[in-house]
Amino acid sequence: MSTTFSISDLAREFDLTTRAIRFYEDLGLLQPQRSGPGGRSRVYTQRDRTRLKLTLRAKRLGLSLTEAKDIIDMYDSPRDTGPQLTKFLDVLAAHRKQIEEQMADLQANLDEIKVHQKEARALLAKAQSGAVSKSKRAGA
Repeated sequence: MSTTFSISDLAREFDLTTRAIRFYEDLGLLQPQRSGPGGRSRVYTQRDRTRLKLTLRAKRLGLSLTEAKDIIDMYDSPRDTGPQLTKFLDVLAAHRKQIEEQMADLQANLDEIKVHQKEARALLAKAQSGAVSKSKRAGA
């Protein structure tokens, strides 16, 4: 008999809300079977668990849920993994480029902050030394 999971099982295992899992289901990332009165209970298979795990991994990599679904759906037909791996590499390359550009922007921003901090410290030191000189003259 194959292993099945309830929505609560998956939520607990992956530290997600049941609402998040239902959202992934609405997007077609998961396709649980239905059971119970009126088909209200969701029954997830090992395949659904694996797809959820891959979805979360894709999110950590910065992929959109649509990109994740496209790549994960390609793995459902494992006859030829070449196109799947090519697509995955293309998506990863695009995300890497985007992150590298963001890092360059952040580094430029940090460099600008350092310049402003240095200028502000110099102005503050000048203002404080001027205030000390005035108080010494006033006291003399």
